[in-house]
Amino acid sequence: MSARDFGPGRLCHRVVIESAAGAPDGAGGEAVTWDTYATVWARIAPVSSGERIVAGHLSGVVTHTVTMRYRDDIAGGMRILYRGRILRLLAVGDPDETRRFIVAKAEEQGP
Repeated sequence: MSARDFGPGRLCHRVVIESAAGAPDGAGGEAVTWDTYATVWARIAPVSSGERIVAGHLSGVVTHTVTMRYRDDIAGGMRILYRGRILRLLAVGDPDETRRFIVAKAEEQGP
């Protein structure tokens, strides 16, 4: 999507953005918990799908492009919840440097 094609009406998916936070696990270590960071309107578009071997097992991989209004506080490593699905943000950028919207590359995580 280019700046010319961007319109707020295309942001039709309500998503929750979460950020990782460490919490003590009671054994001297730290467990990762996820905190709600923001709830925004976005456009989620599937890009490709495939399979890969993870820890000796075949695992499906689905990648998506997530477009949302410009924010400078969203980064790779965060995740998006949408209709019970989890999309891990891999990279986030402003494709045309206009600060109108950002595009994130995301990978769907399994259950």
